[in-house]
Amino acid sequence: MNALDALGNPIRREILIELRRTPMPVGTLADRFAVSRPAISRHLRVLQDAGLVVSSERGAQNIYAIRVQGFRSVREFIDSFWDVALSRLEELAKK
Repeated sequence: MNALDALGNPIRREILIELRRTPMPVGTLADRFAVSRPAISRHLRVLQDAGLVVSSERGAQNIYAIRVQGFRSVREFIDSFWDVALSRLEELAKK
């Protein structure tokens, strides 16, 4: 899945905000949301497929963390709009 598509869901964005603070297991994340643990697991799977999170085993738990490199495509997409906006601003300034 594309990173931008994964970010289209508000729960997934909230999961990323939680993981930005600290890596955590599914159960801890699920306790912070009004959806089931299996639903959180499905959202994490989408985020992982998009390259936005990574998991590691710690005992019997999977610990999820932000994968900063996964946001590169998102940043490049957004930056492309700034390039256009700055070019237009430069053209207006020349007039």
